[in-house]
Amino acid sequence: MTTFRALFAEEVDGQVHANIREMTFDDLPEGDVTIRVAYSSVNYKDALAVKAGSRVVKSYPIVPGIDLAGTVVASRDSRFKEGDGVIATGYELGVSRHGGYSPYARVPGDWLVPLPAGLSLKEAMALGTAGFTAALSVHRLEELGVTPEKGPVLVTGATGGVGSLAVAMLSGLGYEVVASTGKMAEKAFLRSLGAKSVIHRAELVPEKIRPLDTQRWAGAVDPVGGRSLAYILSAIKYGGVVAVSGLAGGTDVPATVHPFILRGVSLVGIDSVYCPADLRRHLWQRMAGDLKPAMLPDMCREVALEELPDVLPAFLESRHVGRLIVRL
Repeated sequence: MTTFRALFAEEVDGQVHANIREMTFDDLPEGDVTIRVAYSSVNYKDALAVKAGSRVVKSYPIVPGIDLAGTVVASRDSRFKEGDGVIATGYELGVSRHGGYSPYARVPGDWLVPLPAGLSLKEAMALGTAGFTAALSVHRLEELGVTPEKGPVLVTGATGGVGSLAVAMLSGLGYEVVASTGKMAEKAFLRSLGAKSVIHRAELVPEKIRPLDTQRWAGAVDPVGGRSLAYILSAIKYGGVVAVSGLAGGTDVPATVHPFILRGVSLVGIDSVYCPADLRRHLWQRMAGDLKPAMLPDMCREVALEELPDVLPAFLESRHVGRLIVRL
C-alpha cells in the first residue's frame, strides 16, 4: 500500500498538535479528482488551524492547508483528466476536509480551477488565497469605478500576503499606491513592489476618529479591518470604495453612516472562500496576465513540509513578509 507523509493536526485535551505522519490513499476523503500536490502555501487561516481555540477547523483530526496546486492523477470528472494542472483554494479545504499539506489530495471537481497558461504550479501558490483575495479586491474597485485617474489607493497590512500582492497588482495597473505597515524597516521592499509612498499603520488609528475627515484616497484594499477601517472610511474621497477582506485588526468598526450618505462611499466585502466559479476562473486568468506581479519570484520564500510545525506558530507572530509557499 502506498504511503506518504503529510502534516496532521489533532486535538488532545484542548491542545492542538501538528506533526508529520504517514497516510495512505484510504485516508483521503471521497471526491471526484485525486491530485498529486506540488505546492501549497501558508496563510493566516492555516496558522490558526493549528492553534487551540481558534475555531477555524470544524473538527479534528485534519490535514491543514487551504490552498494547493498540482497535477491530476485520477478523475471521475469529465472536465479534468490525468496530467492536467489544477488549483484549489477556499471552500472547505483545510477547514473541514483534508487540505494541501499533503503530497496527495482528493477534492470535488467543482472546487478546481484549471492552471492558466502563463502560470506555473509554483507561481500559482506564490499567489494562492492571498493573491486571489487581492485580485478580487482589485476587481471590485475597478467594477465600482476606481480608476488610476481618480487618485491614490491605500493598501493596509502591506507586508502581508494579501497586502503585498495588492500593492504589486495595483501598481502594475498604473495606480498610485500608498502602503500602510507596522514594519517600516520593510519600506524598501514595499517600494520595490511599486508603492509610491509608505505610511505607518499608526497613522490610521488617530485618538479621535471624526465622522468625516480630509479626503485622502480614492479607494482602499483593507485586509486588516478593526478601528483603522473606521478612519479609512472617513478619509475616502467622494464616490470611493473600500474592499475589506480581513479582521487582523479586530471585528469592531466604530464608524458612522456619514461617509456612505454624504460622500457616496462604498464598503464592499471580499469573500474568497465561496466566490462563484466563473469569477474565480476569470480572476485566475487575470493573475496569469495583467494581474501577475512582475516581482512574484522575489515576494515568496519556500519551505518544506517538515518545517511547518515550526513555521505556522511563527506566522501568527507576524514575523513574515510577503508569501510563504510549501514544497510538497
